[in-house]
Amino acid sequence: MQSNVALKPIAAARLHVGIIMDGNGRWATRRGLSRLRGHEAGVEAIRRIVEAAPDQGVGTLTLYAFSSDNWRRPKAEVTALMGLLRFYLANEIAALVRNGVRLTVIGRRDRLPDGIAAAITRAEAETADGATLHLRIAIDYSARDAILNAAARAAGAGPLDREAFADLITGEPGLRDVDLIIRTSGEKRLSDFLLWEGAYAELHFTERMWPEFEADDLADALASFHRRERRFGGLTASAPAEVPTF
Repeated sequence: MQSNVALKPIAAARLHVGIIMDGNGRWATRRGLSRLRGHEAGVEAIRRIVEAAPDQGVGTLTLYAFSSDNWRRPKAEVTALMGLLRFYLANEIAALVRNGVRLTVIGRRDRLPDGIAAAITRAEAETADGATLHLRIAIDYSARDAILNAAARAAGAGPLDREAFADLITGEPGLRDVDLIIRTSGEKRLSDFLLWEGAYAELHFTERMWPEFEADDLADALASFHRRERRFGGLTASAPAEVPTF
């Protein structure tokens, strides 16, 4: 279930960055710590980046917290992750409201442990007026499932343009396409994250583990993004067209 409230204009006009927050477990293991401690450190990194993002020109920040495939992880780890989600929803909302951050959660809610879906709904309602940053957290999320579900809803509706179909996928009319996807920990794949919204996203891969990710790392990724030339399949005004030869 996803929000169907249109984006605040301030956030919609600025960059949309998606982050695959990878490496919590490896960060902890290399330090002789439990994987849970790695996930706790990952939550601390979320706080840092949410605070830093607006000043770096980010209006929408989508964080990949728990994929639909992550249910395959050991039960103890899944339970710990759900506990951290409960903690975040109970303890971070006041700070989000104070800082003008609007929270929405994307992905399935019917498989979450008792009480979490209701806590998400409350958090979304309490932060609904935030206009400084739109924070989207992907939980029990699969981009392929989101596209399949949208196709099922569109069946029989007649022709749709891309914008209308995108609204069915995201549940958020006016959501800006993703400009930049960052993945931490050195892995170089999208892992079923924002496949439609990120069709023309620039990609940035870093060896930095997510618990180590700082505001400066976000700034470096954005600096790299701004150096790139985004053509969306076309040519720049100064680029001569190539004439095919036969």
